[in-house]
Amino acid sequence: MMTSVDTELIRVLGDPLRFQIVTLLARETLCASHLVEETGARQTNLSNHLKVLREAGVVETEPCGRFTYYKLRPDVIAQLAGQFADLAESARNAAENKRACP
Repeated sequence: MMTSVDTELIRVLGDPLRFQIVTLLARETLCASHLVEETGARQTNLSNHLKVLREAGVVETEPCGRFTYYKLRPDVIAQLAGQFADLAESARNAAENKRACP
């Protein structure tokens, strides 16, 4: 049973704007202009966050003419959810274990 969680992915998703971007992309594939409009973030700030999400493997790009669309990779989110589920199961089992103090 796996009990560790991908801490780098947690760090990436821990940023409020990046989490908002992921939430929006969970609903639909969007271009940067849509994300600027939805989040209110400045284009340069948004581009930096999208770069971090791409490098972490959370989102992928899809060129469409002169625009680039961003879509969420659900497998990455599902893998993280599975890691948390394993961690919760481990915690349930650990409730029975108590280490004696020296």
